[in-house]
Amino acid sequence: MLLKQISVFLENKSGQLLEIVNLLAANGIDLRALSIAEAQDYGVLRIIVDKPDETLSFLRQQEWVCQMNEVLAVTVPDEPGSLTRILTVLADKNVNMVYTYAFLSGTQGKACIVLRVDDNAYAEKLLRDAGIEG
Repeated sequence: MLLKQISVFLENKSGQLLEIVNLLAANGIDLRALSIAEAQDYGVLRIIVDKPDETLSFLRQQEWVCQMNEVLAVTVPDEPGSLTRILTVLADKNVNMVYTYAFLSGTQGKACIVLRVDDNAYAEKLLRDAGIEG
């Protein structure tokens, strides 16, 4: 399943994440998933929310540097080997993995893997053909 993900560039200083999540909550935006990748002076906050277009517009109005990308989300059994299966299918066809992160889904025994690849449509088809659905 394709999802819209927002990436927000944050200074690497105390309170930045709190400021963003407070803004989201105060504006009725439901945070579904997040990941932070950090570097020396900044971090990249990646979020999936219930209203991505509205959130992107709102954050830009607040002068946050951000962008939206489509990512692929795949629900898998929460058990050893689930990620291996996904990565093997993609690697066997030379799909470039930009990054990935995971979280537990709302369904008991399931996890959600978020994938940023160089060709979402192709990766989605490969996974579907392998019996791995979004």
